[in-house]
Amino acid sequence: MGATGGVAISGPMNQRFDQILTDDALALIADLHRRYEPRRRELLAERGRRQERISAGADLDFLPETRSVREDPSWTVSPPAPGITDRRLEITGPTDPKMTINALNSGAKVWLADFEDANTPHWENVIGGQLNLRDALDRTIDFSTPEGKSYALKDDSELATMIVRPRGWHLDEKHILVDGERVAGGLVDFALYFFHCAQRQLDKGKGPYFYLPKLESHLEARLWNDIFVTAQEKLGIPRGTIRATVLIETITAAFEMEEILYELREHSAGLNAGRWDYLFSIIKVHRTRGRRFLLPERNAVTMTAPFMRAYTELLVSTCHKRGAHAIGGMAAFIPSRRDPEVNERALAKVRDDKGRESNDGFDGSWVAHPDLVPVAKEIFDGVLGDRPNQIDKLRADVSVKAGDLLAVDSAEGGITEAGLRNNVSVALQYLASWVGGNGAVGIFNLMEDAATAEISRSQVWQWLHNDITLDDGPKVTAELVDRVIEEELAKIREASGDAFDAELYQNAVELFREVALADEYADFLTLPAYERMP
Repeated sequence: MGATGGVAISGPMNQRFDQILTDDALALIADLHRRYEPRRRELLAERGRRQERISAGADLDFLPETRSVREDPSWTVSPPAPGITDRRLEITGPTDPKMTINALNSGAKVWLADFEDANTPHWENVIGGQLNLRDALDRTIDFSTPEGKSYALKDDSELATMIVRPRGWHLDEKHILVDGERVAGGLVDFALYFFHCAQRQLDKGKGPYFYLPKLESHLEARLWNDIFVTAQEKLGIPRGTIRATVLIETITAAFEMEEILYELREHSAGLNAGRWDYLFSIIKVHRTRGRRFLLPERNAVTMTAPFMRAYTELLVSTCHKRGAHAIGGMAAFIPSRRDPEVNERALAKVRDDKGRESNDGFDGSWVAHPDLVPVAKEIFDGVLGDRPNQIDKLRADVSVKAGDLLAVDSAEGGITEAGLRNNVSVALQYLASWVGGNGAVGIFNLMEDAATAEISRSQVWQWLHNDITLDDGPKVTAELVDRVIEEELAKIREASGDAFDAELYQNAVELFREVALADEYADFLTLPAYERMP
């Protein structure tokens, strides 16, 4: 497709893509890009400068220059918007037709329609997902399996409220160029959904709502807020109609929670404890800082670790102090219809997790599978009853210092060969699926997304570069990791049988070696992975 108004589309114009990639929608993308791309680039550069300071030995702390915001008791965010007053249970997932229907029908209050960690940014997913969301709002979406099973939406009154998660600031969309420059992927996801669906949502008595991922500072939240203001002005939609929930899933953002709420206050819908990416961020930011910041293997780190308790309790107290929702973390378990013992153990953990969150004051939480909706909802119902939320639970008892958030070495657990093997196997299986077009992958009875793959490869990199010896084995070296890669790949090949895709796994192995074994640490594994996609 040629350039129109300075916008060039290099991806194929598949069936009905012209309904999304209209001239007016592309004009909105172009205008937002030209206004705000220089700021995005400067903010990404500031991430790099801050990382240099931390790597040189500086510890994170609450910002002295924004103390007045934190100490001013007078400000609050806007009251909860229609359709997201009660958020006691939210389900997450990508925007393919089956997931769109199942998530909206799930009984959850909210569906996080994901263009980020649970999605692979194949061109078909990026634009096809937008079609699916619009079709869902128009009630024209349907899906049938090859075996003939049909899926259709329930009555509107029974459907979850849709909240869209665009891509993070670090990701580009290579198929859309404005004046010869790639556009930010998150800007594409936001602008296309807002252009086509904002009024549709308002007509249903709700609104255009978003989840904002991987923010690292309040200035990045300010950028989103300015984009919201401009987009609403361009489309003639009242200012403050957009509402956004920010995922606190980076260690740097944990030190700026109040400032992030403040920047978005007329557009804020609260904060979410994105715990898997949070662990990834802790490893990433402190990867060269030695054993003080060394986490145990991934499956040993729980939400009861002191530094994780500090993070979640600070989030709840911060949100409720400012009249905002606090949304809890993900229950990633996938129920098994063939193994009741696995189900029983996993569901007990889900109940414990959701019980802790609801009693701590969270207003809702996440699940990854529709079968977990009744279990988690029952827990929150037991605390909330008929109330839509517990924002009035102020948690004045919470007092969190910088050192509490940074007490990574307070986590109990070891680093074993089994943990190394799990990291390698999960990363290989996930990367093969991601490059193949699927970003939400069931592995070992857990729904994995990019965050868990990031933890897996980052832990291997950190162990390798900090002279770590396994509790039950040798020192972690590149030779050991290479041997484990080959052995775990053989297990995957045997378990997959005829379904094993040698080309995808070759790609996965090369990617894993690039992001786990190289001397230079890749900030996000999705960056080199994306360049391998068509």
